[in-house]
Amino acid sequence: MGSNIVVGFPGIQGIEQQRVEIVERKGLGHPDSLCDGIAESISRALSEEYLNRYGRILHHNTDQVELVGGAADPIFGGGEMIKPVYFLLSGRATNRIGEERIPVSEIAIKTTKEYLDKNLKHIDIEEFAEIDERIGEGSADLKHVFDEEGMPKSNDTSFGVGFAPFSLVEKTVLETERYMNSKLKIKALGEDVKVMGVRNQDKISLTIAAAIVSKHVQDIDDYVNVIDEVHEKLSSFTSRLAGRDMEININTADDYDKGSFYLTYTGTSAEQGDDGSVGRGNRANGLITPYRPSSMEATSGKNPVNHVGKIYNLLSNEIAADIAREGVKEVHVRIMSQIGKPINEPVIASVNIIDDHDRKLEKEAYRITEWWLENITKITDLCVKGQITTF
Repeated sequence: MGSNIVVGFPGIQGIEQQRVEIVERKGLGHPDSLCDGIAESISRALSEEYLNRYGRILHHNTDQVELVGGAADPIFGGGEMIKPVYFLLSGRATNRIGEERIPVSEIAIKTTKEYLDKNLKHIDIEEFAEIDERIGEGSADLKHVFDEEGMPKSNDTSFGVGFAPFSLVEKTVLETERYMNSKLKIKALGEDVKVMGVRNQDKISLTIAAAIVSKHVQDIDDYVNVIDEVHEKLSSFTSRLAGRDMEININTADDYDKGSFYLTYTGTSAEQGDDGSVGRGNRANGLITPYRPSSMEATSGKNPVNHVGKIYNLLSNEIAADIAREGVKEVHVRIMSQIGKPINEPVIASVNIIDDHDRKLEKEAYRITEWWLENITKITDLCVKGQITTF
């Protein structure tokens, strides 16, 4: 196994030394994030069902969730839902063992409703969502691979990418969205928050799109007061987090003179015709980072046992984070699988350390990577328990 681990010191410029950096996070209520969250929740629910019934996770991939935007009429002090948001749940899952039927459809629909109800606090689930479940049976070939004993075999030839530590901009963007959706207790603030951060040399600015819920604002003045309150609290939060002041712009498309506002009935742009899809938003580490190495692979909803498109992206981030804790400036991890081979035996596990060449660091990076490969099924456990993020 160890011969497939390569630790290098390429000497390239780290992210903090680059003049410009752009980072994005789509919040929990964004249509793409809703699809990611639903897909992963269904996979976790099915995994738990399979484990309870058979003591093992059976073949499934529920990473094909599509959202077609609906229509609403938000007005100050109220509004109404005109056309529900359409959710298509597809993919594949084992729904029968011998004569025993597994209620895949019921689990998928129930899980979707629970996820939406938990994460969108301003909706009536029955008027908001139309759910169409079309999850099919997994292919016989892939199930055969799944049914083998011992270390799971890779379902594909694919690769995963991770990096660490987060830069100041990355940390600020991620924590700002989390703060807005968990700790910023403003009733009128919806869950559809998108945070875009840019650093130009030492200047950092954030552009934030924040859906405002119509029933909690009575007029234009009330709306403006909400935006001002959000701005004030975010300015305080980000200055504490980053140790510096930064420019913050909220809902820059608003035109008060023309009566144009980011006003929503449900707190998400999905009600305004915005569509969503799994894998189109945040990467496995929760961010979109065009100045960093990344994979285009969708992580959410893929099975956590042998789908390397999921496992290797999560694994790469865990390896990178552990190596970064050893004090390196920056580390990039890329791991490639080969279909049919054990998931703990990648074709290559490439670790690039953006720092001065240090033999001690090299040995630690090698040790950490080897440990994670030997204990790769820990990723499966973290996924089933919901203890690792996929978007």
